[in-house]
Amino acid sequence: MFRIAKRLLVSHDAAQDAVQEVWLKLWKNREKLDKLDSPAAFAVTVTKNHCLDQLKLKNNNNLRIVHSNYETRSKSPDAELEAKDELKKVGEIIKGLSKKEQMLIQLREIEQLDYAEMASVLNMRENTIRVGLSRTRKKIKKALLKQHRYGTVGD
Repeated sequence: MFRIAKRLLVSHDAAQDAVQEVWLKLWKNREKLDKLDSPAAFAVTVTKNHCLDQLKLKNNNNLRIVHSNYETRSKSPDAELEAKDELKKVGEIIKGLSKKEQMLIQLREIEQLDYAEMASVLNMRENTIRVGLSRTRKKIKKALLKQHRYGTVGD
């Protein structure tokens, strides 16, 4: 819950506050949680909706999804710098996606939810999620390839 709140709200403190608020909501409705098929997916949905509400309230358009758990495989400084630069490019591309596309990438690639959990969180059909993810990934790949080709033209 904290990770998704942090990704959406960016601020560590705001994410902690959001999670605390969500836990209060869940606690107040704890009797109803036993009836749910996936209480964890419901908690993620409530967290996502709460954070999006907070963003709307603040008119904050800084929705940022950046995968910060990226690990470089090489120890050379050049390789690490190149990997960080590549990660930054991917982050910028993701920022340019629609909120729906950002949420698909966030839930699948970062939160690593399966399609059924994503369907529950997003209130979408699994097949629609698969298609949306595929298109979003292709969009990211195309943008990355375009940047790479642009970068090599002058070399």
